Formats: sequence, structure tokens, C-alpha cells
Amino acid sequence: MTHPVATDHVYVGRALISVSDKTGLLDLARALSALGVELVSTGGTSSMLRTAGLAVRDVSEITGFPEMMDGRVKTLHPNVHGGLLALRDDDEHLLAMAAHGIDPIDLLIVNLYPFEETVAKGADHATCIENIDIGGPAMIRAAAKNHRFVTVVTDPCDYTQLLDQLKANDGATTLVFRQKLALTAYSRTAAYDTAVSTWLAGELQETAPRYRSFAGKLAQPLRYGENPHQGAAFYTDGSRREGVSTAKQWQGKELSYNNINDTDAAFELVAEFAGQGPACAIIKHANPCGVGKGASLLEAYKRAYHCDQTSAFGGIVALNQPLDAATAEEIVKIFTEVVIAPGASDEAKAIFAAKKNLRLLTTAGLPDAKKGGLAFRQVAGGFLVQDGDVDSITAADLKVVTKRAPSEAELADLLFAWKVAKHVKSNAIVYVKDGATVGVGAGQMSRVDSTRIAARKAQDMAEVLGLAQSPTIGSVVASDAFFPFPDGLLTAAEAGATALIQPGGSMNDAAVIEAADKAGLAMVFTGQRHFRH
Repeated sequence: MTHPVATDHVYVGRALISVSDKTGLLDLARALSALGVELVSTGGTSSMLRTAGLAVRDVSEITGFPEMMDGRVKTLHPNVHGGLLALRDDDEHLLAMAAHGIDPIDLLIVNLYPFEETVAKGADHATCIENIDIGGPAMIRAAAKNHRFVTVVTDPCDYTQLLDQLKANDGATTLVFRQKLALTAYSRTAAYDTAVSTWLAGELQETAPRYRSFAGKLAQPLRYGENPHQGAAFYTDGSRREGVSTAKQWQGKELSYNNINDTDAAFELVAEFAGQGPACAIIKHANPCGVGKGASLLEAYKRAYHCDQTSAFGGIVALNQPLDAATAEEIVKIFTEVVIAPGASDEAKAIFAAKKNLRLLTTAGLPDAKKGGLAFRQVAGGFLVQDGDVDSITAADLKVVTKRAPSEAELADLLFAWKVAKHVKSNAIVYVKDGATVGVGAGQMSRVDSTRIAARKAQDMAEVLGLAQSPTIGSVVASDAFFPFPDGLLTAAEAGATALIQPGGSMNDAAVIEAADKAGLAMVFTGQRHFRH
């Protein structure tokens, strides 16, 4: 028997098209038809092509069976999968095709039922189940496996490249092109299965399923990672959580790996104050160097900036309200890497336009601080997976453990400080006064060191601002975890703090409480800690 031997170039004579996302479909189909490619299709895709005047065969003609069970069964047939999987240089495969009337399929164009979008819209369980594609992934995997002979396209963004290939190669595609599309195809089906399994785990409230996978879609290749010698890329997970992944960039050069990481940290922090009036967070190296609330965004920004002007230089600014001109005018007075906000006025954009290196990102809203999703981190040989750190502590949840209860003003600052401490690397100490951070100690091996560093930074800023005394005098302090000994608490008291908020739970709680009482401090326990490593 004679047959075409597999070469680099493989001619495309027949295409099977079955798509949920019909973006660019008609232009593609017309171009394929003009190149002499026979079109085979299913259901709604077939109807759309035929209505447009294109010659198309229904897949039922190939299988000999009508589509049935509400479309659940239409392509799961040997005449389809044989056409995709047959090796064109294998005599036995060719004999089997001839014996059973199986025609080769050279090009598969399939995208899947919109399961991720259906889940994101909050559809009910039954609707989500019906949007789990079965035939599509099966065909994609078959075509990708046989990419020596079959071209598989799973994303409309590849249509132009496909047509360019066919035109440049007299109706054929190259092996390298088919290999790249096969990689995309397997990655797509893996991501799709990941979305289904993740959703089902959530439906069953299964926190530790036997297998756990993560998937993402490339948002952009990055110039490098944390350092220039590290390759990197940014992927989105399809959750559509407001933030860097959904933001529109109005100006400035491409975001770096560190920019994205820090901007995410800043926006997640400022989202803690959604609906609580204007607030601003300034982040440097994933840690807050200033957080403030105010009667206006301008005031909130100034109060955040005055916590640590040195660290704010070259930092990330996040706002919980749309950026206005007055705040923009103040921000551009120093070098800032990125500003992210849920919107920006035309006047603010015009002000930023003069600073070509400043990136401005806007979103449609704030991330929901009450929904944390999953957090994961790679370790040697595996992953650590946990629920996101969602804080639900209110004044009613606090336990006063000292003789003196906090005043109303102290209580407001304690809750503010607690929200900020959640976003500071452990060991975290946050001094707050009148709705603004005045000192932040982060990432130290000793809680006492964090307490001292935060107080020292506050003293330094007092000198810069020309204040008569450190702003920690009359402040409150939040600690992300318990004070194991009284020394950290006493250090805060020496800096002028009057009230503290901490989880409690130490074996030495009684000694710490006694020290607080002797110092005249008010202290409350949350019963919840916020380690952030």
C-alpha cells in the first residue's frame, strides 16, 4: 500500500469545527473554504456556517448517528476519533480506515463549553454540571497526541497564525507549528479539568482533595523575575478577582514581577477599608510602609506617606476610591512605581501623563476582602495549600483582658491597626494613631525587634516632619501574634502606646496582662492570629 510519509509539512484537506466561543469563526471558515478545505461541523456551529452560505457537512453524516441527549453525545464516535488518531504512515491504520469508511481529519478547531465563565457568574450546580465539556476535551487530546499529522486549534487568538501558516505553505502546516498548538491544547484541557475539580472540591467543601492542581492562562511574559537572572511570566486563574489581573494600565512601562507582587499586596490591603471612607496604602517590598484614612483621598495619602517617607519613595500606592486630581498632584511630587485605584478622573490621568515612568492602573472595583480563595506556595517536592486569610473580627469579637478597657477612639484605632497587621510580614507590629499608621515593624525574627524598629521609624519621621514628639505617643499597637513575654508590650509602652490588640493564647498571657495593667494599658484579645510569612 502506498501512503504519504509524515514530513515536516502536512496538507490540510478536511477540518472539523466545533466551538462554543464563535469569535472570528466566520472569517476563519470563509478563509479555510477558499483554500479548498472541506468543513465538517456540529450543532450550532454548523448552523451558523450554513446560514452564512458556506458548504459544511454535519458531523452526524460522518458518524451515522444524530446528536442526542441534549448534545451530550455527538462526537464520541470511532469515525471522528479514528479520523483524528490514525497514523497516516501506518499500513494497518490505513487499512482500518478503509475498512470502516473513516476519513482523515487534518485540522481540529475546538474550544470548550464555558465552564469557568459559568462558575464565575455564580450559576447553580446543575447549570455548572451541564457546562462541563466531554467530547471537546476528548477530541483535543486525540488531535494533540497525533500532532505529527493533525493540527489542533483551541483558542481564537491562534486563527490568524493558522491562516498565515496555510497560505505560506500551500495549504499545509509545519511540524513546529503543530507541536506548539499541541502544547497549548494539552495545557488548555489541563486547565479546564483543574477548574472543574477545584469547583467540585468547593461544592463538597473538601479542603484536602487527594489530587490538587493549579492552572492559569498567560497574561504576559515578564522581562525577568525577582532578579534579572530569573525568567518569569504572569498568569491569570480565571477567578476575575479585582486587582492587577483585571486592571487597565493607562500609562507607563510594562509591569515587572515585583511590581505585580507589590501592587497586589497594596490593593488587597486597601480593600480592607472598602466602604469606610477614603483610604490609602503604600507598599514597599510587599510590606506596608504607610496606611491612612482621611476625610479625602488627599488626606488619606498624606497620612500614609507621613508614616515613612523614606520607604515610600519608589513604592506602590493603592487607593480605595477613584483617583482625583488633588491626590494625583500630591503623588507625583515623589517617584512612585505604580498607582492602583478603582477608577481615575480625566484630570488625574492628565496629571500622571507627564510622568511617563509612573504606571497607573484602574479597576472596576475593589477585591472582596471577605473572600480569600486559596493560597499556595511551592516547596521542594510539593505545594503548601491553605485558605486565604479572611479576617472577620469586629469590636463585638474582642475580649478586654486588662483592668482598663480601651476608649472609643482607641478601639477604632485598634481595629484599624489589626487590619493592617494582617498584611505585614511576621513578626508584625503596627503603631496607629488617629486612623493612620505611625510605625510599622515587619519581618523580624524577634517581636521585640519589630516593636523597636517601628518605634524608631516613628521617631525618625517625627524629626523629618518637625514634630515635638514621636507620633507613637498616644498611639495603639497591633501584634499579629501573641506576646510570648511582657518585653514586647513594655517596649511599646515605652514608645508611648496606650492600648494593644493581639490574639492572646500564650502560656504567659497572665504575666503579659499583669504587665499591661501595671503600665496602665488597655489590651484586647482577638483569639485569631495573622502570621504572614
